Amino acid sequence: MSTSAEQIHNRMFSLLSEQGDKTRLFIDLDVCGTGECKDCVVECSYFYHPENNGIISIAELATYYLVCRKCEQPHCVNACPVEALEQQEDKERLLIRHNMRCISCRSCSHACPYGTIYPENVPYIVHNCDFCLDRRDVKDEPLCITTCPYGALKIMDRSSKLPENTFLAGENLIVHSTHWEREKA
Repeated sequence: MSTSAEQIHNRMFSLLSEQGDKTRLFIDLDVCGTGECKDCVVECSYFYHPENNGIISIAELATYYLVCRKCEQPHCVNACPVEALEQQEDKERLLIRHNMRCISCRSCSHACPYGTIYPENVPYIVHNCDFCLDRRDVKDEPLCITTCPYGALKIMDRSSKLPENTFLAGENLIVHSTHWEREKA
């Protein structure tokens, strides 16, 4: 599995078309960011611990990559009382959250003037997504897709024509987001 949280944070979250599984997990960040769901209620079938909600980690990192405006003076980073949020200068000002430092106070979320750090994406517990690569042929899996009440998740074929503002990310993910681009502002 190549699109892990660690690889995304180390700038391997690529928007370039990459080879990989023909079918990928699709997440619609526009649906996730509407505010309809105050907390992500999807269930997760992550094998290693059932309390996991792996889609939160995917939504958080995709939001940092696609939606975040990468401010020159990041209010979110400055608001964090425990220095858990970092803007990486050498990686196009990509934000990363150090999960072991984060106390889930959501100060970063409240400080962001653009509302791009969603409070539900700043959990106290660390979440991981394995994209259910070994369970996709099992009935009613991936569980996140069948339990998302807003239809923000599905399995999608990477070879189909992608809609506008939809990007291949890594080898296992397709992300839809009407993201902000500095060049067009």
